[in-house]
Amino acid sequence: MTGDIDVKRLALVASRTDRAQEAAAELRSAFNFVPLSRARAVIVLGGDGFMLHTLHRMLDKDRVVPAYGLNCGTVGFLMNKYRGPARLIDRLAKARRFDIAPLRMRAIGNDGSEHIACAINEVSLLRETRQTAKIEVTLDGKTRLKELVCDGVLVATPAGSTAYNLSANGPILPLDSQLLALTPISPFRPRRWSGAVLAERSRITFRVNEPAKRPVSAVADQKEFRDVAEVHLEIARENQLTLLFDPGHALDERIVAEQFAV
Repeated sequence: MTGDIDVKRLALVASRTDRAQEAAAELRSAFNFVPLSRARAVIVLGGDGFMLHTLHRMLDKDRVVPAYGLNCGTVGFLMNKYRGPARLIDRLAKARRFDIAPLRMRAIGNDGSEHIACAINEVSLLRETRQTAKIEVTLDGKTRLKELVCDGVLVATPAGSTAYNLSANGPILPLDSQLLALTPISPFRPRRWSGAVLAERSRITFRVNEPAKRPVSAVADQKEFRDVAEVHLEIARENQLTLLFDPGHALDERIVAEQFAV
């Protein structure tokens, strides 16, 4: 429940789509909102991509508050149904909280540069040219695959397991599973390796073999770094985020339902 949320200190953010802007105008005519910098919670109008953008914006500004998404996009996996201003405050009061912790990526470039970024959905390593990538996979200091020959590889959180990970034939993870999905993208060698399910506490390292001949980029959600030599991943507990869902429409239920979709 959202008992600690002050409904008088709600922020509203909306994507630039016509649908989201119309919904924003409707809500602003019914409620007074405060700037995100002063809010105790934020209402997010848009699709999943805009929700991710908003969560990253809060992480970047070190100002994280619970986010209640209202779908004005397409899929809306991270969102609730938009029903207008009626009973919005009541819906917020009854909403269920789900805490999610992003992945922290530390990417080291071929030139020695270092980049830090967080990923709420997944971190992906992708080949930059027609040459396949060759990537060494290490878990908790122990090399598990000396060379994965592939188009790429990704690590997905439970919240992101139904996104790119699912498209790459990775497993769907329940939100409270405390697991990560390690999924290859079009693997060539080992030909039959389909990935692994790892404990959330795992520390994962990717090293790019032949980086000059076979350059690889690293992507943390929507942030890309090119020509990486190594990528180190671990869960960032100190950057925990909170999503709010209507009862019966929570993310864990959607994850279960997705596994029975035909």
